[in-house]
Amino acid sequence: MKTQVCIRLPDDLKKRIEVRAKRLHRNFSNQLEDYLKIALIGEDNPDLPFEFIRDILEAKAEKEAGLGKPFNLDS
Repeated sequence: MKTQVCIRLPDDLKKRIEVRAKRLHRNFSNQLEDYLKIALIGEDNPDLPFEFIRDILEAKAEKEAGLGKPFNLDS
């Protein structure tokens, strides 16, 4: 379930998020949600690089979309 929240952001930060959201074909809320997920994971796991966290989230989304394939170690 999603909840609507009103937050204040500096104009420059809002514009940066809007630009990246547009480039990634997302709306502002989805882009901000994505950044918050990455930030929370990063705080919980400070030893993991940003790219690694982003790749894990992308792989999870692909699996949930049915795009994952089992990996066969015997091959």
